[in-house]
Parts: sequence; structure tokens; C-alpha cells
Amino acid sequence: MTFFPILISFALLPLAVAQSNDSALQIKAIQAHFTQAELVPSLLPSFSPSALLTVNYAGVGNITPGQPLTKEQSAPNPTVTVNPANSSVSLTGNFTVMMVDADVVGSDPAKGVNHHWLVNGVQISGNTLSNASATSIVAYAGPGPAPGSGPHRYVIILYSQPSSFTPPADLSKPTGVSPFDLSAYVKNSGLGPIVGATYFTVEEGTTTASIPATSPVISSTLAPSSTTSTSSNSQKPTTTGASGSNGSFKLTSYSPLPLLIAAFVMAVVV
Repeated sequence: MTFFPILISFALLPLAVAQSNDSALQIKAIQAHFTQAELVPSLLPSFSPSALLTVNYAGVGNITPGQPLTKEQSAPNPTVTVNPANSSVSLTGNFTVMMVDADVVGSDPAKGVNHHWLVNGVQISGNTLSNASATSIVAYAGPGPAPGSGPHRYVIILYSQPSSFTPPADLSKPTGVSPFDLSAYVKNSGLGPIVGATYFTVEEGTTTASIPATSPVISSTLAPSSTTSTSSNSQKPTTTGASGSNGSFKLTSYSPLPLLIAAFVMAVVV
């Protein structure tokens, strides 16, 4: 029985590797979503998150990237959790969380985007954002797109907030929803880098404007986990929501059950 714990450790190793690879794959997926939805580079010059941001609305649950919601569904203050891509990502210190209205696909964010949520000094407790000691500049205000304007993209972003962070004078005390220059705010205040982000869409009424179409994210075009086993002849592309379409990103996890059984048998024999 001496070798039993060692055998179990080796049996569980592939599962740990699979989980690590799946996190990396999910990071690639959210990056693909932001590119396909034209949030990069129009809103964000670049996007290399170090963690996965999960946004949960009461009555809706965890949203998927690009998921369409109603004004009523996205009205309450959401719960935001952070899951690092790997063990080297630190969740200590202060952060800034914000939600901005990037308008519809094809709009020009350089003209300014409305901030619907802006909180500085946020901390992470048990992987969940905590505002206990934070400074709320813009209290969460739910989406309110103009009727007929199309599906607006509401982007929730978590930035690392270094000790050198200095908010601009016009956003250093509580204010309401209004347009601002996101790029200038990040640059001038010293924010960054982005820890994680996601987005959803809200549309009011029927679209009357002409809005450019975007392609869905196709998971089969992303680099797969080394532990994912599929047949190249039978695999069908899995699409995920982007720019207002909904979907789920499917991952295949490695099962260590056969190795666990083999380890148990060997342990009994020994």
C-alpha cells in the first residue's frame, strides 16, 4: 500500500493539466469574442486578460459573452467573480471595475462612451469583487439604449489599479451616467492592465438603423486543449454568442477514472 498515494497523484495529474489547458482555451475564446464583436480594437486597443470574469444577474444567472438581456434583467447590480487563468495571477491589491456602453457594432467609441458603473479601490475576496472599502464614482446604472438604435454592447471591465493611480478631477467624486473617453481615462489615471472583461447586449424595440453584421465565434478554430480528444472527421464546429447572439462554449474535460481504477487495482495487488 506504500505506493497508493503516489499512484493516485499521478492519476489526478492529467485532470490538473486539462483544467489548466481549458482555462487557457477559455481566455482565447473571450479574446475571440471581443474581436468578433469589434470591441477590439475599436473600444480596447488590445485585450490580453489574465483571468476569466463571470458576471451574474439575479434571475438570469451567469451570462455568456454577447448574451442578449432585457433592460429589466440587467437592471440590478450584478455579482462579479474572477477566476485566474493560472496560479501566477495575483488577486491582491486594488482594482477598478467599470461598465461602459460601447453602443452598436460600427459606432465610434472615440467620440465617447457612457459609463454606467465606475468603482475604484475594489478588492477581491474569495474570488468575488468586494466594494466594502471602495470608492463609487458612478453607482451601477442599468442599460437604457434608445429605442430602435439596435443592440448596444455593454462591456464590464476589471482593471488592475496600481498605487500610482490618480483619477481625473471630473471623475474623482460621485457622478452620474455620462460620456467619457475610456482610453484617455485609462492612460491619464495610470490604470492597467486589464484583468478580465465580458459583455452582453441590450436592445430596445426594433432596429431601424443599418448595423454591420459580425461573425460568431467558432470554437473549432481555436487551439484545442492537448487533452481534448475528438475526431477530425466527425467534429462539428461549435459557435458561441457574439454581438447579441447567445451560445455556450463547450469544453471536453479529461477523465482520470480509468487511471484511478488502475491505481486502485495495483494498490490492492501490492
